[in-house]
Amino acid sequence: PQERVFLEAVWQAVEDAGHRPAELAGTDTGLFVGVSTTDYADLLRRREVPVEAHTASGIAHSILANRVSHVLDLRGPSEALDTACSSSLVALHRAVRAIHAGDCSAALVGGVNALLSPGLFSAFRKSGMLSPDGRCKTFDAAADGYGRGEGAGAVLLKPLSQARADGDYVYAVIRGVAVHHGGRSSSLTAPNPEAQARVLVRAYREAGVDPRTVTMVEAHGTGT
Repeated sequence: PQERVFLEAVWQAVEDAGHRPAELAGTDTGLFVGVSTTDYADLLRRREVPVEAHTASGIAHSILANRVSHVLDLRGPSEALDTACSSSLVALHRAVRAIHAGDCSAALVGGVNALLSPGLFSAFRKSGMLSPDGRCKTFDAAADGYGRGEGAGAVLLKPLSQARADGDYVYAVIRGVAVHHGGRSSSLTAPNPEAQARVLVRAYREAGVDPRTVTMVEAHGTGT
């Protein structure tokens, strides 16, 4: 299901950009997708569905990315990234870096998640990660966990000069990207505030943006 849903999201993104998907065939367009869970594989096992020849390719994250590249005949990098909750953002980071490096002239990037099995719900509940009411209360004293979500999204990226030359509608401009790990903290899943501050500073500096001019920050909503 994640392969099908993300393929639909990519197709819609290309059409929304004012292009026919067939126009991308044979180009060096890259494909980067954030995907983490394997709930469908759990569902197949629970229902005792016999293993078929296509079972492996139907649940592998690597094939999710390559399925889209295969269908659209994209010749650029094709990568699935799993960094848990940050998967789609890291996919965006990889896409921007790939365009800057000349690995591809444009990139389709996004993420997909489907909640199909109770397994992870049980594990996260037992570890105290999930909010009892299923709602995030980020930066609030009442924060008591997070609520899981599912869905899919995709965007088409290209250098701003090329987008203008092509007459594309530009929704947003990515001024800078930065990513790193927090290293050792109080636990494996706990954030490191000092490391988070450093990566924010790095992103602001790369973007050439004064933090005092920022009017909105979209944050990861764990509230744990």
